[in-house]
Amino acid sequence: MTLQVHQFPCLSDNYGFLLHDPDSGETACIDTPDAEEYLKQAKAKGWTITQIWNTHWHPDHAGGNEAIKAATGCTVVAPLLDAEKIAAVDRTVRDGDFVKLGEHSAWVIDVGGHTMGHIAYHLPDSHIAFVGDSLFALGCGRMFEGTAPQFWDSLSRLRRLPADTTLYCAHEYTQANAKFAQHADPDNAALQDYADEIDEKRAAGEWTVPFPLARELATNPFLRADDPAMQARWGGEQPYETFAALRAAKDSF
Repeated sequence: MTLQVHQFPCLSDNYGFLLHDPDSGETACIDTPDAEEYLKQAKAKGWTITQIWNTHWHPDHAGGNEAIKAATGCTVVAPLLDAEKIAAVDRTVRDGDFVKLGEHSAWVIDVGGHTMGHIAYHLPDSHIAFVGDSLFALGCGRMFEGTAPQFWDSLSRLRRLPADTTLYCAHEYTQANAKFAQHADPDNAALQDYADEIDEKRAAGEWTVPFPLARELATNPFLRADDPAMQARWGGEQPYETFAALRAAKDSF
């Protein structure tokens, strides 16, 4: 049977995700922003939490580890470079490693930049990836710890995933991101259509996550820093320089 993703809002603007394998009965928490809500949602679904897959160390992603592990005895997987700042870690992983949920494999991708050790989990057979705060719909995470060349390389790794991959990011930031994206890339007709759709969804109280990678490749300015038109508008001889200019502009937008 195919994997099931249960998505739910928690904290102020986070999304929680439970990834469930009906065949094995295993369930993984993708990050743990709110332990109480995760345990409540798992109970309502009748699922037993067996693993936690952390993407990075920030408290709104790993803050619920200890409480969930105490309640369930689950195994905690965390990125190697962030692990010293994450509680209750049983196993560390880095780029190229994989974790399993039943017979399903999730490949670990280095997406450092937001934090040094940030990772994403890609499940190719299910055509999904959990990207934490590295990439958002029409945006990307703030560059708190990494460098522009590092972060651009990270986003480039996500760009190389199959275009039909569905991406699950951790926050509902899309409407604000769309405003900056239109400022950054005002002549992009596909982006305008996307922004209009986002406004309609949010007005109806609907989520904008998850979202298809293919659409981001055409509309997300941070994934298009090697596009000649973007480089002409924002400067930079190398794509990472254009990315740095975009990220700085977004920080003060």
